[in-house]
Formats: sequence, structure tokens, C-alpha cells
Amino acid sequence: MTTTPTVVRLRDVSQRFVIRKDKSLKERLVNAARSRKHREDFWALRDVDLDIHAGTTVGLIGPNGSGKSTLLKTIGGILQPTSGTVERRGRLAALLELGAGFHPDLTGRENVYLNASILGLSRATTDRYFDEIVDFSGIEKFIDTQVKFYSSGMYVRLAFAVAVHVDPDVLLVDEVLAVGDEPFQRKCLDKIRSFQKDGRTIVLVTHALDQVVDMCDRAVVLESGRVVVDGEPTVATRTLRDDFETARRAEADSSPSASTAPGARVLAVRALDEDGQEFRELSAGQSIRVQVDVESPAPLDDWVLGIGIDTPSGMSVFGTNTQLLGQRMPVLRGRQQFEIRLDNVCLGPGRYELHGALAIWSGPELHRLPQAANFSVSNGGVSVGLLGSTPTLVR
Repeated sequence: MTTTPTVVRLRDVSQRFVIRKDKSLKERLVNAARSRKHREDFWALRDVDLDIHAGTTVGLIGPNGSGKSTLLKTIGGILQPTSGTVERRGRLAALLELGAGFHPDLTGRENVYLNASILGLSRATTDRYFDEIVDFSGIEKFIDTQVKFYSSGMYVRLAFAVAVHVDPDVLLVDEVLAVGDEPFQRKCLDKIRSFQKDGRTIVLVTHALDQVVDMCDRAVVLESGRVVVDGEPTVATRTLRDDFETARRAEADSSPSASTAPGARVLAVRALDEDGQEFRELSAGQSIRVQVDVESPAPLDDWVLGIGIDTPSGMSVFGTNTQLLGQRMPVLRGRQQFEIRLDNVCLGPGRYELHGALAIWSGPELHRLPQAANFSVSNGGVSVGLLGSTPTLVR
């Protein structure tokens, strides 16, 4: 069995930063010969092992401060690890920070040549690609203006245009693409897809989890500098969303508003057919009776019941609640059961999940039960996407 070569290999990589507690240069000088109590070691990465194979697209995801950008910079050689080894193969192009590699006092034209040379292109090669770079960036009118007068979006346009025209074997992309406007983001995504078709390797840091599921072959979840999941994007994004939900619940439970309804929660959600039987497969256009069990130890009034349908990656495709329906709920005492009927559910083929939620009419969400039930939709393989329909060719 043939396997694609490894283009990036990390072994036992750890990255330490020193956080100094001195508030001024004077304090730093005075404390220089004293104990380590005025400094603290922060480990942004801990014992990371990672193999990235040629032609794959890998998403690095995790909460803020988890070490994603540090890992990308380490892969790109911008940061040298405190311990461990990083091996790279082929030409790397990186979009790691807004304006990285640009000099603010130089014009866009001059910075194209500067940035291209940093990425390993000769002047002759840059001359050959220059018109394509400028055309892709869409900032022709400002190419001879100093980049210190550029907006953040213009920075990203020019930087991305240079990076994708240096013929990289490995493209490293940080969250900077979120700065561009929607048409340019679409152009960038189209370019990345063309790279995928060409067999290039892409490592992407993003908070857009649905984008990870759509574009990546594999996703790596980082938490506190450690790899906690490395595998299928749907599994990785679900794990991360579960962690986000756990943190949100803990924050909600500790907030003052949580005392208004201690213990109020969703117990279960069921998907029923017209006959009141639970089902696991649905045909497009059928109806669903969503049955929800809720509980509140103390009487709860002015409350809202919500339900929703999500993809396995956590993207919401449908949601409603009694407030949107203009329906006031009776006082909730103990355990009760309610039902919301969804008629003519036209979902595309695939797997879906149901969630239930409790909230206060004019206040916060009290509890949410994600992934409470699941079902699949089949349409005979005649279409793809989230919308269900029966297409017919009309001559």
C-alpha cells in the first residue's frame, strides 16, 4: 500500500514563553539578580507530536489561547521550539499575521518584491507573477501607495495574493482571512480549493468550525497547548463544541441569574413520526413531532421552550421556540412533557441532531441539551446539500 510522503513532522514539541511581572524597566533591572518570583513560565505548547502528509488539508482548532497560532508559527519556522524537533519538506508560504513581512514605509509594489523574496522567489520570477499578484489582490489603484495607509483588508489581500503565487508546497493560513470582505474571502476559498485539487498541503487555523468540516481532511483540537483530538473533522469539531457548551453551562450556573431557576433543565428530546413512534430515518417532506421532557424543582414561570436541528458539526439548520411562536408557557412544576410539531421538513440527505433548550422570556438561557436525539434523511442520492427537494429535468 502506497502512502503520501510526510511534509511536516513534529516530535515532542514544546514552546515556552517567559511572562515577566516587572512593571517597568527599573523594576526589571532591580530584580534581575533576584529569585524567579518576578517571572513566570508559560507553556504555549506541550509535547506535541504531529505528522502532516502531502496533499492533505489540516485544520487547527481550539479555544482562544490554546496554542493554535503558536503551533502554526512553529511549523513555519518563525518560532523555534523550546524542546523537540520540527522537520519540513518543500517550500512553505505562510499567512500568519496581518502585514507580516511588509514594511509600512514601502509601497505595495515594493512590498510585493520584499515579501516574495522572503518567501524564496527571485526577482525575475516575481516580475513574471507581478501582474497576476496585483490582479488577484484587487488593489491596483493603491499598489504604489505606502502600505501604512492600507486598511486591514487591503493588507490581507496583498499578502494572500503574494503567498498563493509563490508556488508553495505547503500553505499555512491563520485567521487573517476573516479580515477580508465576503467577495475576497470567496476568492481565497476558491484558490485554496484549487490548491487542494493540485495536491498541495494546507494547514489552516480558524474559528469557523463549519469551514473546517467542509474543507479539511483532518482536524486537530488543541487545549492548553496539548493535542486532545486528532482525527475526522466532524469528531474534532463536535468535541470542541461540547467543551464550549460545558464551559457555557458552568458560566451560566455561576451567574447571578442562575439562581432564578436552580436545577431547571431539559431531560430528553425525542423525534417521533405521525404515529408517535421514535424513528431514526426520515424522508424529505415528512413531519416530525419533537417531544421534550423538562424539569424544574422550583416553580418556574415566564419561561421559554426551544428546539433545534443541527448538523453533526454543530451548525444550526433550523430552530424555533415558544417565544418566537408567541406562546406563553404554563408554570413549570416538577417534570413535564411538551411537543412541537414540525410540518413538511425538507432537509437534504445526511445525518442530523436535535437539541432542546430552556430560557427565561426576557432573560438568559437556563439549560440546553445538545445532541439529544439523531436521525438521518435519505433522498435516493438525487441531490446533495442541506435543502431537501425532488429535482426533475425539464426539457
